[in-house]
Amino acid sequence: QVQLVESGGGLVQAGGSLTLSCTTSERTFSNVAMGWFRQSPGKEREFVAVISRSGSNSKGYADSVKGRFTISRDNARNTVNLQMNSLKPEDTASYYCATSRTYSGSTWSLYDYWGRGTQVTVSS
Repeated sequence: QVQLVESGGGLVQAGGSLTLSCTTSERTFSNVAMGWFRQSPGKEREFVAVISRSGSNSKGYADSVKGRFTISRDNARNTVNLQMNSLKPEDTASYYCATSRTYSGSTWSLYDYWGRGTQVTVSS
């Protein structure tokens, strides 16, 4: 069973920045895509960003975060990071990372393993 652990969430004022990290026990980390999703109470899980397997390392972002968030991966540390700048109150959510060996898109149900999430709260 692959495990993922998110960290880096917290409370920040609007306009501020946070960096989320997700470390996984995936043994072939460089061969999997890593995605970030978020969910607020009463809302559906929402795609945030994805980075494909190493070699391609293509990246995708939701329109709502494009230009403000940056996803990156550190294969030596089995970690994927999400740098979040210019945060807005509407970014408030629980943020989850996920991994897939066969898919690198925005559909959350096609990911194989998930972390438990980290809370991000942006105050106005």
